[in-house]
Amino acid sequence: MTVLLKNLQIFTGSGEEPFKGNILIENDRIKKIGSFMIKADEIIDGQGLCAAPGFIDTHSHSDLNVLIKPELLPKVMQGITTEVLGQDGVSMAPLPEKYIIPWRKNLAGLDGDSDEIDWHYKTTENYLKMIEDAKPSINECYLVPHGNVRMEAMGLSDKQPDSFELERMKKILQREMQAGAYGLSTGLIYMPCAYSATEEIIELCKIVAQYDGVFVIHQRSEADTIIDSMQEVIRIGQESGVKIHYSHFKVCGKKNWKYIEDMINLLDKAQAQGIRVSFDQYPYVAGSTMLGVILPPWVHDGGTDKVLERLHNENDRKKMIYDIENGIDGWDNFIDFAGMDNIYITSVKTDKNKDAIGLSLTELAKKCEKNAYDAVFDLLYEEENAVGMVDFYGTEDHVKLFMQRPEMNVCTDGLLGGKPHPRAFGAFPRVLGKYVREEKVLSLQQAVYKMTKKPAETLGIKERGQLKEGFFADIVVFDAENVIDKGTFIEPMQYPAGIEYVFVNGQKTLEKGKYIANKNRCGKVLYK
Repeated sequence: MTVLLKNLQIFTGSGEEPFKGNILIENDRIKKIGSFMIKADEIIDGQGLCAAPGFIDTHSHSDLNVLIKPELLPKVMQGITTEVLGQDGVSMAPLPEKYIIPWRKNLAGLDGDSDEIDWHYKTTENYLKMIEDAKPSINECYLVPHGNVRMEAMGLSDKQPDSFELERMKKILQREMQAGAYGLSTGLIYMPCAYSATEEIIELCKIVAQYDGVFVIHQRSEADTIIDSMQEVIRIGQESGVKIHYSHFKVCGKKNWKYIEDMINLLDKAQAQGIRVSFDQYPYVAGSTMLGVILPPWVHDGGTDKVLERLHNENDRKKMIYDIENGIDGWDNFIDFAGMDNIYITSVKTDKNKDAIGLSLTELAKKCEKNAYDAVFDLLYEEENAVGMVDFYGTEDHVKLFMQRPEMNVCTDGLLGGKPHPRAFGAFPRVLGKYVREEKVLSLQQAVYKMTKKPAETLGIKERGQLKEGFFADIVVFDAENVIDKGTFIEPMQYPAGIEYVFVNGQKTLEKGKYIANKNRCGKVLYK
């Protein structure tokens, strides 16, 4: 099968100036690029449109959705052809039999839960085979989640590993890396990752470095102690030799904006020392995660069932309120830096509390006629901690500053349950429309580079991320004059405008802005 895309403004992904030309796709590869005419089975005239490599989302939460909704329309419709699962140290595999029930509860707030799949798959190798069998619309990469490794080796308790447990973690990680993962992820605000000392992570990252993998980290603090947190991450890179990639790089809370200059200096210093550092960013001033992160770390010790016991205990509730109002060293206190007015509920597990979706925590309290703490604690208890949230923390100036850094690439970090953050549906078109066309923060070729070649090189994804003869035909064709995100925080589930065609492994997946529904979805699991 051959497809000729002609009369296009071609952005190769290299960051260089575009040129006018044609692209010939043969089966799943790019056969030819340039100024030529040739017969083909299908010819698409792209006059007035731009062609770029398919976008690569380096921070995705489709881990469950890829199995139950493999079309992955929120991603395809914005031009994403490859995404990276296994984020924040909390994901689907490895998953030993005895931890299935508590881990499903722990995972629900980030990636959701479902009875539609068989959870008895145990290893990354088996999980990736399940993805292949589901035939996703786009390509999938996987990071080994630190929390899953720690759980298999030593359970969910707040303790440090002994030498036997640490060796067991290293062997589990090695097994999962050999299954084809691209690296290790951790989320040091999520349990059980947050219980880990720096030394534990360094030892694990030495294993990742042996495979030339990447260490992707939601760092321990993005607020009050962000400088100490960044120094910890840089130390991990320095002592292990691993490539460092900060997830969703930002600083939270007005009182912490003073640290931005120091953050930039630390990035420069790390590069000067030869430490390989990169980060991804979603182009919004609000974040999204599970509402349970507002609870102090000790509440999570032992897993979700223990969380629910403590939420049901009046004395524990009083201690939670004290810690939230007075702070704990090294803990990112979301209520402190965002406030009850700026945290909104985006998803719940049951129909009972669906009317809470879209409310701020202050509005929830008014609706329930309770004080704010009791309203939130009751909601978390009733929903078994499976509640999503959006929190507003920054400014547009900060988004633009970080976007222009050489370490930056674009991501969605899109949770897909309930009423999600609009980034899940529009992060990439938002960059192209708002920050390139309207505000000229980046040139179009710079933005394409940060969506394609840059993330491919960061992760080590081969033969993708560029429009290049012999590379896989992952291609997005868009209208640079009209591309834009449409989702808002009120109505987030809106597909963007201006994404006209998407090809994944040479297969036309989007045509004139419409998804082509067929059983021949051609995304692949990509193995390192």
